[in-house]
Amino acid sequence: MRKLIETTLMSLDGVVGSPWSWTGSYFDAESRGHALAALDRYDAFLFGRVTYETFAATWSQVRDDAYLNRINAMPKYVASTTLRETTWNATLLKGDVVEEIRRLKQQPGKDLIKYGTGKLDRTLLEHHLVDEIQVWIIPVIVGKGQHLYDAIDPASLKLKLEAQKVFGNGSVLLTYVPER
Repeated sequence: MRKLIETTLMSLDGVVGSPWSWTGSYFDAESRGHALAALDRYDAFLFGRVTYETFAATWSQVRDDAYLNRINAMPKYVASTTLRETTWNATLLKGDVVEEIRRLKQQPGKDLIKYGTGKLDRTLLEHHLVDEIQVWIIPVIVGKGQHLYDAIDPASLKLKLEAQKVFGNGSVLLTYVPER
């Protein structure tokens, strides 16, 4: 069975919203190389509507970047109740998103990766569909913004640290698995 891996960038003070406005030089050659190699584990992306619309509008236009070229070529699934059509090699998940993602996880193939945070994350976590959470901590203080899992009941989510990687630029990638 495929796993669903959630990956997000987070500031030192816990902000996850609009990461490309504050990650700056921290997504350097070492970090990009690691992120590119990590894509070998996956054969499809899962997005909520907001992340999909943001990335499709910008990343789909890039042609000279190995990391984004890989992402652009991969199939994508979008969970949304308001979108009517997709582009960027994406399929709109229709109906019950929980059942649709369970179905995707049952299909043969490599693991699924999800970028972005929001309502979809809460649904996925509440239904125990996330198998691994990767939090890439960027050592900057943003101050205000969306925080990781704002609406999650802390008592309902117990995590076990599986791995950590420290990068030369001071960022840290932490990998957790939910304890069930």
